[in-house]
Order: sequence, then structure tokens, then C-alpha cells
Amino acid sequence: MKSFLNPESPPMKFLTAIGYAICLNCLWFLCSLPVITAGASTTALYAVMQKVVLNEESHIITAFFSNFRSSFRQATKVFLILLAAGIFLGVDGYILLHLRFQGAFWTFLTAVWLVMMAAFCVILLYVFPLMARFDNTSFLMIKNSLMTGMHFLYCTVIIAAFHFAVGYIIINVYTPVLFLGEGLCALFSAWIMKGVMVRLQEMASPGLEDSEGEETGEDLPVTEEGDQNHETL
Repeated sequence: MKSFLNPESPPMKFLTAIGYAICLNCLWFLCSLPVITAGASTTALYAVMQKVVLNEESHIITAFFSNFRSSFRQATKVFLILLAAGIFLGVDGYILLHLRFQGAFWTFLTAVWLVMMAAFCVILLYVFPLMARFDNTSFLMIKNSLMTGMHFLYCTVIIAAFHFAVGYIIINVYTPVLFLGEGLCALFSAWIMKGVMVRLQEMASPGLEDSEGEETGEDLPVTEEGDQNHETL
């Protein structure tokens, strides 16, 4: 019993992480209500969850708002780009649905739409976790999200399946799971992506040795607060 109540025991660490997920999910939900701030809120959620998984963070509320402020500009820009892309794909999907079975051209357009939709979903899964950990331009962050998701396809499928399962439970089984939903998804994603982030950080580190960024060929930004956990990807 004593070993179970030990804060360093695996069961207690798991329960603590779930408690963090509930708290951070509430913060994420409240900070996402203006909609336009959803990108910064999601980035902050993943930033703190990544530290929780690595046992690097204890003051989660302070860390959430700190990351929210520091990532607000780029995360909002990326979110608006993805929102516009999502609306475009949604309208296209609606049109294709009502023009179904209209010949070979419809089949071709539907195949293109499915590929674009899959790419969009992969970007959504990775872009905010990557922004929480690395620095880059908005365009390259989106591009790297797609490339990372395709490279670590097994990880992508697992994370996507978990998000789908949580969404299904919220909609069809038990709606109050909403109060844990995104926080739990972020916790699970951070745990699954832990090895991926280490690999990406190892790949990004050599570029940091070149003070002029000649190795990547890009003039990349640095964090405003100089967060040592951020690398240039």
C-alpha cells in the first residue's frame, strides 16, 4: 500500500497525469472559446503535456499560460490557415457528396479529395505538438507536420484511432467525457510521440551548430522567451 501511495510509483504517476489532463482540458476549453485562440490554446496544451510525460513540469497552470502567450502569434496564424483549409475541404466534400456517381470525373475528384483530407488530418495531429517543441516558419511547420506524420505512419495511425475513439465515446456513449477528451488525447499523443520528438530533436540539433543556419538554408525564428526546450526544425 505504501508503495502504491508513493508519488514516484507508476500508479500514482498515472493518476497524477490524468489529473493534469482534466485540469489542462478545462484550461484548453476556456481559452479556445473565442475560437481564434484555439491554435494557441492547443499548442500550450501539448507543450505542457509533453513536459508532464517527461516528468519535467509541476506548475502546469503557469506553464500553460506562459506557452499560450509565447506561441500565440504563430499558432493563431497556423490555426487560421488550417481553418480556411478545413472549410474548403468541407465545402468540397459536401458538393461531391451531392454529385455522387456522376461518372469517372467524380471518382477522380473524390480520390483527390480523400488524399487531401487524409493529409489535412495528419497535419492536424502533428502541427500543434511540433509547434510546442520546435521553432520554424509557419509554412515549414505545416510541411514538416505532414512529413513527420507520413514518416512515422504507425504512430500516426495509433494517435488518429485514439482521437476517433474518444470522439465516438463523447458523441455516442458518454458526453461528460468531453471534460477530459482533448486533455486525454494530448496526454496519449505526448506519450506516443515521445520517441518521435527525441528522433526529431536529434535531427534538428546539427542544424543548431551552424550559427548562420546554412545547413537548412532557412532564416528561422527563435522563441521570444528563449525556451531551452525548443529546437529549430
